[in-house]
Amino acid sequence: MTTIWKFLKFVLALLILVGIVWGVVANYSVIFSKTVVGEITRVERVELPVALMARPDQVTSKVFSFAIGIKDQKTGEIYTASSEDRQWAVAEKGQCVEAVFLPYPPWEFTKKDTYFGARLVRLYECAK
Repeated sequence: MTTIWKFLKFVLALLILVGIVWGVVANYSVIFSKTVVGEITRVERVELPVALMARPDQVTSKVFSFAIGIKDQKTGEIYTASSEDRQWAVAEKGQCVEAVFLPYPPWEFTKKDTYFGARLVRLYECAK
């Protein structure tokens, strides 16, 4: 009976460990996101040369894609990211912003140490 109990403990511990590892892998970008507060150096809408085709019964939406650059007010470092967040359409160069940058996971080797999915949290006029 003790052998079965030890085996069940081992299986339970293994399942918990696998669950934790899976949770970190699945949510890596959110767990290791970076909040940047600073001035917008550039916001560009990226126009994709594609045609959206749909049947009459389908609903289509426009594709929004932005390239964002923000100068961190503490370090002076400029962070860049891509985003599909439509809120960036109203942001302009020179405004201040608080944004959350999501990093690509380290197993995506070609995009290592870069950011995607910049989420606009707060937009405000910079104090001069």
